[in-house]
Amino acid sequence: MLRNVTQTIENAARDDDRQAISAAPGRPSRRRVHRAWIVAVVTFVTIIGGAAFNSLPGLLIEPLNTEFGWSRGEIGLAVSIDMALYGLTAPFAAALMDRFGIRRVVAVALSTVAAGALASVWMTAAWQLMIYWGLLVGLGTGSMALAFSATVTNRWFVARRGLVTGILTAAGASGQLVFLPLCAWIVEEHGWRPASVTVALAALVVVPFVWLLMRDHPADVGLAPYGGVYVEKPVPARGAASRTVRVLFDAARTGPFWLLAGTFAICGASTNGLIRTHFVPSAHDHGMPITAAASLLAVIGVFDIIGTVFSGWLTDRFDARRLLAVYYALRGISLMFLPMLMAPSVHPPMVFFIVFYGLDWVATVPPTLALCREQYGEDSAIVFGWVLASHQVGAALVAFLGGVARDAFGSYDMVWYAAGALCATAALMALVIRRQARTPEPVAPAGTG
Repeated sequence: MLRNVTQTIENAARDDDRQAISAAPGRPSRRRVHRAWIVAVVTFVTIIGGAAFNSLPGLLIEPLNTEFGWSRGEIGLAVSIDMALYGLTAPFAAALMDRFGIRRVVAVALSTVAAGALASVWMTAAWQLMIYWGLLVGLGTGSMALAFSATVTNRWFVARRGLVTGILTAAGASGQLVFLPLCAWIVEEHGWRPASVTVALAALVVVPFVWLLMRDHPADVGLAPYGGVYVEKPVPARGAASRTVRVLFDAARTGPFWLLAGTFAICGASTNGLIRTHFVPSAHDHGMPITAAASLLAVIGVFDIIGTVFSGWLTDRFDARRLLAVYYALRGISLMFLPMLMAPSVHPPMVFFIVFYGLDWVATVPPTLALCREQYGEDSAIVFGWVLASHQVGAALVAFLGGVARDAFGSYDMVWYAAGALCATAALMALVIRRQARTPEPVAPAGTG
């Protein structure tokens, strides 16, 4: 039955492509739904599948500490390797997608993270955790990082880019919403190993959808990007790695790059590195059950979707610098209050924090990506990949140092306060990014999108 369904999907996709190719390039498509939206949906589902892996590390700290006696610093180091490689892989993944195509890179990435998660079931030493979850999962998820959504958005959309960026960014939160409560329940009832197998299977299930329905470029199906005019597909560029490094060196000569990288490093430190990794064990320190703490993180995912999509809408209309300054300032204030809100049970002030923090979680992504486009044009996806690398390096440092601080002081309070101060610094940095006027891209006449 599954084989017949897969064959039907593949045939439908091929027929759809033949119909699109039969139309003259640049001519308005007669299809009611532009192909770009189908690609966006597949991208959304893929990111949800990848988000399963990002949901698990914070849930593993207590079980691994209990079963193997590994310190929170050791476990945090494995998580930090994962996050650092996630970020450092992203810019190369963007260039590899230019060279080999989105489908191939993402399919291999999903298979790699599934292999790492499955192998961890048999680990017995901390160094194995660092290889399976640090190295393999880090490399794989990095290839499906935000640079993936940036590449899809840049190729398939001219109109509605801010909105689409927000929607695709919210996919990670959607995955968190789905997998955090599920994985927390599995860990609580059946142990961490079945949870690891679950997220591996989630990634493998997505692979056929990527291979059958994803297309690398609008020209592959004879279409113009949504809201734009038809352009031929560029010849695959060789030397993906050298191009990625060259773009880094060029961007590093400009001030805006360092400001964007610095603010996004603080973003990563205060979200993935801090809240996603250490919120559950911190709440558990105060007597809150792991399932309750994980459910609160899932609620962050709900409001993250709302906040990120709304941020994309705002980015299409307002100055991205001012949006970033507001986001970071509000985030810093909320972190300063968090130590006072920790308690054995969920109470209204904690719920307010969760809602507030969720709205701000990755609302920074659409304006940051918009500033990369404004400053760096055609290289913006690769530049954003490097900016994302700084995001994950910041996350990696705090994932590790947060565990070390907990081992040393017996509390996470100092980490929350330090993160709040960093967010205030990021707000000031965002305001001094200079404006850069760029030539607008050609837009299709009204009614042709």
